[in-house]
Amino acid sequence: MAMWDKIKDQAKGLQQAQGARGGAGGHRPSGSRSSGGSKAQMVSMLKSQLTSLKTELKSGSYRDASMAMCALVAAADGNVDPAERQHVEGLIVQNDVLQNFPPEQLRQRFNKHVDQLAFNFQQGKTEVLQEIAKAAKKPTEARAVVQTGFVVAGADGYIAPAEEQVLREACSVLGLSAQEFGL
Repeated sequence: MAMWDKIKDQAKGLQQAQGARGGAGGHRPSGSRSSGGSKAQMVSMLKSQLTSLKTELKSGSYRDASMAMCALVAAADGNVDPAERQHVEGLIVQNDVLQNFPPEQLRQRFNKHVDQLAFNFQQGKTEVLQEIAKAAKKPTEARAVVQTGFVVAGADGYIAPAEEQVLREACSVLGLSAQEFGL
């Protein structure tokens, strides 16, 4: 848990520095949509922290929950077009931590979840959130699943409101505080 406290302190420092540079005076809430800069910095920091945990994140439950998380982020607006699916799939197979797993396993699980979400978004979302919830048994993995979702959501430099919402829902099923991630 001490490591997570360190991550939160680093995030606070980034937010404070961003607020000081932005001339707004004081702190900006991490959920602020007025600046993509602090979100981009947060995503970059989470990606680095996630990479530092690579040796600990080799379980099937992390793999399955993170693929469900990636699918949920990709389909957050209720729709996944083929280009978006391909883009997220590319992010998955290039991710340092997810290279712990064979790419075909990742693709298969990701696409299964995307197909569920595309067929019936509400029912698929329920099933995907159940898969994500399985990672709750191990707090390090649970946080890593949310971090993976953030990395995918922020890959384009912007985290859409629908993506923030599904990240909050994932936090809820994992028993994590959304505020911990600036949501």
